[in-house]
Amino acid sequence: MLILPEELNTYDRFYRANLINSLSGFKSVSLIGTKNEDGVSNLAVFSNIVHLGADPALIGFVNRPLEAAPHTIKNIETDGVYTINHVHSSWVAQAHQTSAKYPEGVSEFTACGFTEEYLNDFAAPFVKESVIKYGMQLKEIIPIKHNNTFFVIGEVVMIHFPEELIATDGFIEADKAGSVCSLGIDGYYSTELITRLPYAKVK
Repeated sequence: MLILPEELNTYDRFYRANLINSLSGFKSVSLIGTKNEDGVSNLAVFSNIVHLGADPALIGFVNRPLEAAPHTIKNIETDGVYTINHVHSSWVAQAHQTSAKYPEGVSEFTACGFTEEYLNDFAAPFVKESVIKYGMQLKEIIPIKHNNTFFVIGEVVMIHFPEELIATDGFIEADKAGSVCSLGIDGYYSTELITRLPYAKVK
């Protein structure tokens, strides 16, 4: 099957969205927790979270256009902090439900059956049910003019997970936590380690 732009542009928008969203392959999927200026918590599922560097510890994600997804980025701009929480295989449907367009005054924590958790006086809410979670400090928001999205860059300022999940070299065994990955808009997959390989060098 060979698809060229002139054919791609004729596809139904939902068919095209599914095709392009799954083209990049499996991705991590997490819930981002925030609070608005009135103290109402917000929770939304994201599958475009990416590691940017370890020193400093930077992680980024893409926020959709404001008219489609205004609450998360607005809260981050206001508060400057947010949380990222791995999605567990036992509550995938609840996590997916956070993508529904709830009104601003409605907390997805309550609507979707999650528990707000506050750790070490961090201002943004964590998902208590999540095994691996971390707190973020906003560093930069970069507008992407080509499709009106935003690349949000934050620094990791807090990490929380069970000690037994970390290997002696610092590797977090996320598969043992039941963390899932995603494909496309609505596909969720369990994970299994194939192997770990040594640092590659030219022989």
